[in-house]
Amino acid sequence: MRVIEIDGGRGPAEALRPAERPDPRPGRGEVLIDVRAAGVNRPDLLQREGLYPAPAGDSDILGLEVAGVVSGVGDRVARWKIGDRVCALLGGGGYAERVVVDARHALPIPDTLDFVQAAALPETVFTVWANVFEAGRLQPDETLLIHGGASGIGVTAIQMAKAAGARVVATARGADKARACAGLGADVALDAAAPDFDARLDEAGGADVILDMLGAGYAQRNQRVLKPGGRWVVIATLTGPLAQIDLMRLMLKRQVLTGSTLRARAPDEKARLTAEIERVVWPWVTSGQVRPPIEATFPLPDAKSAHLRLEAGAHVGKFVLTV
Repeated sequence: MRVIEIDGGRGPAEALRPAERPDPRPGRGEVLIDVRAAGVNRPDLLQREGLYPAPAGDSDILGLEVAGVVSGVGDRVARWKIGDRVCALLGGGGYAERVVVDARHALPIPDTLDFVQAAALPETVFTVWANVFEAGRLQPDETLLIHGGASGIGVTAIQMAKAAGARVVATARGADKARACAGLGADVALDAAAPDFDARLDEAGGADVILDMLGAGYAQRNQRVLKPGGRWVVIATLTGPLAQIDLMRLMLKRQVLTGSTLRARAPDEKARLTAEIERVVWPWVTSGQVRPPIEATFPLPDAKSAHLRLEAGAHVGKFVLTV
């Protein structure tokens, strides 16, 4: 099968190159998927740079989410059969024509979605569910503040929070991106590059939950606007990992600061998340309430271009590779 490898094991986008590898075979509890589309995510860039290695036992091939057709079924798999359309969360291996995955980590593709749309869902939906709804405990009528609202995670978080009945404040760099966030349903959309950004953030009324992909550069802002009893969830540190925290404010306002990653979680935990997402989020997907915009698609051999576009940061939504 064709795959994308990193020449030398790590490097810039130009190090991505097509290669051939043996076809995988499904083991016990696994399904083989003929990949039709694979999502491109920021963790792929980090892995390519040598900063986010695959967990032990997972493929060294990039790619954390795919959509395709089941073409093989291992022992003790009862739910899926050959020909089923599925999308799946992976520990790695998505930049390939075929991939094996724990059958419990796959979800049915609704008839209303094509493969490209479906491939843009697993990594972002799982991340938002685990961090906003489980760690952040977002409730209807609460306010979710999303930094990086135009990113793949951000656009999905806007839609999921609105589907759950929450109020959304989204920030993004540039007026065009802020308008895109508003178009996706954000109640307040702020241009983080505007000179009055801090004043407008304060005027937005505070947040019960903050989904933070930026880290150190926004730490003091986040503590200032987080309401008493608010939950601040960190999932990336694009402005740096070392932040100054006012511990007295943390105590007086009963603020909760937490963070997580998704990829290294145990298979049983990912299976639990899959079941919860199918129960709660998949009806939103089927109805069209959650449908992240696709910025662009690229054929699998041109994964380099997708990485360059993602690194440039001018996008709204997701990039997807097609097979």
